[in-house]
Order: sequence, then structure tokens, then C-alpha cells
Amino acid sequence: MNFIQRTQLFARIKDAFQVNRIVCLLGPRQCGKTTLARALWEEGGKTRQDPGYFDCERPSDLQALTNPDLVLPHIDGLIVIDEIQRRPDLFPYLRYLHDEHQNQQFLILGSASKELIHQSSETLAGRISFIEVTPFSLNETHDLQNLWLKGGFPKSYMLSNEHSLLWREGYMRTYVEQDLAMLGFGFDADVLQKLWFMLAHYHGQIMNYSELATSLNVSQPTIKKYISYLAGSFMLRVLKPWHENLQKRQVKSPKVYYRDSGLLHYVFGIHQYPDIFKHPKAGASFEGFALEEVIRHHQATPESCYFWASHNQAELDLLILKHGKKLGFEFKMSDAPKITPSMRVAIEDLKLDSLTVIYPGNRAYQLADNIDVVPLESYTSSKLP
Repeated sequence: MNFIQRTQLFARIKDAFQVNRIVCLLGPRQCGKTTLARALWEEGGKTRQDPGYFDCERPSDLQALTNPDLVLPHIDGLIVIDEIQRRPDLFPYLRYLHDEHQNQQFLILGSASKELIHQSSETLAGRISFIEVTPFSLNETHDLQNLWLKGGFPKSYMLSNEHSLLWREGYMRTYVEQDLAMLGFGFDADVLQKLWFMLAHYHGQIMNYSELATSLNVSQPTIKKYISYLAGSFMLRVLKPWHENLQKRQVKSPKVYYRDSGLLHYVFGIHQYPDIFKHPKAGASFEGFALEEVIRHHQATPESCYFWASHNQAELDLLILKHGKKLGFEFKMSDAPKITPSMRVAIEDLKLDSLTVIYPGNRAYQLADNIDVVPLESYTSSKLP
């Protein structure tokens, strides 16, 4: 099994420590956060037995942190706390340590968004840098076929097709009852598990909360709350609609995507790469896969990512607001994408600075002024301006 170096992420962590002495890595469970933390720990010449490395899934480490004032002030240098969501009450104490002990750095790891980890961003405002760690990206693997099929979770990607499928089956089966449950939310595990599987069939579509609520015999607020749990634990992307000041009726409900294509393909029963193209959701699968890659390439925050659609069928798959510019993206699973009336409408109505059509081919070409067709792998390996 080859080890994939995550040099860019590693460099971002080091850069973050130049800004703040507390750095928080956020991302789904088993996406590689612990591997990065251990690499940083060992780079300083430390071993797992040295004081300062705490894994909140280890009962002994969790017990030690029940009285942090007896332990943490006496450790110099780097301190790592893994699975911090199990001890969200530590955040106020970390603020105290940060202000009183200038010789300490903290690398904390969490499997939920900062909004779901109680008051972390407010408690440590101005003292903490957040970095989202995703599963493997195309820029790290340079293997579109395997990454698209099996997804980017390290174990899923590195295993054979057969064993990858077994890993994803276990992940899907246990995520709600084990991983989400540890966050302490109140939810009906059976309903949430069914919802997660059902949402695969809404992948890339505009949400219909009423339809889901009726199917699961729960209220719409419950559906929205459960979706927020799945999004906050990095399983789903809820893409908000962009509203331009136009005279057109515009779509106001969000879209939803599975963030990992491998988990989506498990639900769809897609086991081999050629099977993707036989499935009726093949285009939606590529759209979600490419959308995640583009967002990751731009290091775009959820607050800067949108889609746009009007009721006269004009739409744009992804709009990223960055450095005062409007960057538009369309995702086409086609051998040779062509310009469409919808693209022209989006350029004009949204006043886009550029529109890039991303496809799984290997040749870049121009469709019109400010409209370029670019292969996905070429785009994600390019340098941003």
C-alpha cells in the first residue's frame, strides 16, 4: 500500500501556527486528521509515549483531561488533543492556557464543524485557526478513476475494490449510531439513517423538505435539523441558492450533495468504474465529485459557495465569491461540452468574471469570451491567480 503525501495540508498547518498558537483540524472521521497530527508530532522528535498527545477516544486520555488543570499547564511545546468534540468543555480552559502560557501550542482535531462543537469559535476568537481536512483530493492522488469510484477516505481509496466496498458498507452502517451519537445530539437514529440513504437520490437536486418529511413521517423542521447534523459532520454539502436582484423568479431552496463520491456509489450499488456510466445518476455523480474538487482547490468557505437557478430553466452549478470576483462553474460529463443558452444567461445576469466548464476529458479549449472548458484534473492542479 503506497502512502500518499499530503504536503500542501501539512504546509497549511505549519503556516497556521505562524498566525495562531491554536490550530484546529476539522473533518469527517477517518479522513486523515490523526495521520497529519502524528506526522507533525513526530517531526518534532516526539513519540506517542511523550506527554502532550491526547486521544479522547482512549479512556485513559479522556480520564486525564477530566482534570486538565493538573495536566496541561505542566507540558511545554506542542499539545495535541484528538476528537475534541468529546470534550467541548475544554475550549474555555484552552483560552486560559493560551493567554497564560506563551510556550505552548495546541493542535486540536474534531470530527464536526466549529458550529457543532459548542462555542469553540466564540471562546477562542482571535486565538485559533481552523483548517478543514477533507478526504484525499485529485491533486493528491492524480487518479481520477479510482478516486471518483471509491471516494477519498484513505482506507476506502487505498483498498482493493472489493475491500473498499466492505469498508464503505461498515462506515455507512455505523456512522449515525456511533459517530454522530458521540456529539450528544438528540435524534431518532433509525429516521436519521433512513434519511441519509434517501438523500443519495436527491444528490445534486433542489431539496424538497416536504416530500422527505412525508416519506419519513416526521416534521419538516426535524428533516432540516437532521440534515444540518449530516452537513455539520462533513457528510453532506448543502449548497445555498444565490439571489441576484433580478425581475426573474429564482429558486430559493438549497441543493444537497453527498460530499464523498465513494459513499454515494455504495448507496447506488456502483461497484466498478464502468458501472458509473450505466447509472441514471452518472451526471449528478460527476457534478458532485467535481464540485467538491473545485471548492477544495479554491479553499472556499461554505459562506462563499452558491448555486443559481431561475424558474425559466437558467442555472449555474456553482458560484464562488472570491477576492471580489464572481467565478462561475458548470460541470458536464461529456466528451466535448458545448455552449448553452443557460451559460450565456448566467454570464449576463450574474455578471460573472469567468465561467469555467469542468469535464472529465483531457483537452482544454475556449467556448467564448470568459467561457473556458477545462479538464477536471488540469483545473485542480493549476495555480490560482
